[in-house]
Amino acid sequence: MFDWIENFAEWLVFDTFGMTKGAHLAEALNFFIYDTIKITLLLVVIISLMGIVNSYFPIDKVRNYLSRNKLYGLEYLMASLFGVVTPFCSCSSVPLFIGFVRGGIPLGVTFAFLITSPLVNEVAIGLFLGLFGVRITVIYILSGILLGVVSGLILSRFKLERFLTPWVKQVLETAQREEDIFKAEKTPFLKRLPIIWTEVKDILKGVLPYVVVGIAIGGLMHGYIPDGFFEKYMSKDNLFAVPLATIMAVPMYMNASGILPVVQVLVSKGIPIGTAIAFMMGVVGLSLPEAMLLKKVMTFKLIGIFFGVVTLCIIISGYIFNIIL
Repeated sequence: MFDWIENFAEWLVFDTFGMTKGAHLAEALNFFIYDTIKITLLLVVIISLMGIVNSYFPIDKVRNYLSRNKLYGLEYLMASLFGVVTPFCSCSSVPLFIGFVRGGIPLGVTFAFLITSPLVNEVAIGLFLGLFGVRITVIYILSGILLGVVSGLILSRFKLERFLTPWVKQVLETAQREEDIFKAEKTPFLKRLPIIWTEVKDILKGVLPYVVVGIAIGGLMHGYIPDGFFEKYMSKDNLFAVPLATIMAVPMYMNASGILPVVQVLVSKGIPIGTAIAFMMGVVGLSLPEAMLLKKVMTFKLIGIFFGVVTLCIIISGYIFNIIL
């Protein structure tokens, strides 16, 4: 889907700028250009689509239906399954997160999507099958979905909406006012578009500085963290290898398909597969660039709670993997 962006970034960095492939700065810059274009396009498309949807479907009714009806956790499972079929890394999932919040989806349900989306996707599943076989792949898929559902349910109990930033609350108020205008005037579709596009631009102005800074941090980590840096801390003799692997993964920034070959190398060197998978989940499900992006929509307290719950679930999963595998 994003091959043309990747080709453009490589052409710009390696052909136009004449930088050397494999050099730290070149790889960091290539990563930065690619992800900045990709996430900006995602923001434009997703916010526009959510704006169109919100202009026709009342936000209050969606929110009230999901909040008041007893769906017995199915809404969390549906959000988690939707995360499986969206091939985004943790930072790329943030635009959809903003769209969900803007659409009145409860925060716990939105978190279920945000957690599962980077962990499990069709590309990672295909690679997992080739590298580890059917049994481990099935366990990986189920654990990724379960991690999103359980984390979403836990986070929903804390009533965390109060920790969203004033900017998000302003976006929600704007969406509600637009809905009232559209309902009152029965505005034709083409006349709705300028209003929706105005809000898209306003949201982009608020989010893009965080996007750029977050991706810049990710690019530096991608380009400068050396291979094999983490392996000595993950040996099977270390009782605390799983939590250490999860915590050490946070500074890294990569999608599931990119980190899987690293996981294969770790397993081939004798590192328990549960520890390696916990490391992978930490890399794709938690990252400093993601935290930087989320800062626009969440207070530091909410980011800390979110990262804490997900980290705990990943650590528990890692120990369970080591026991059953």
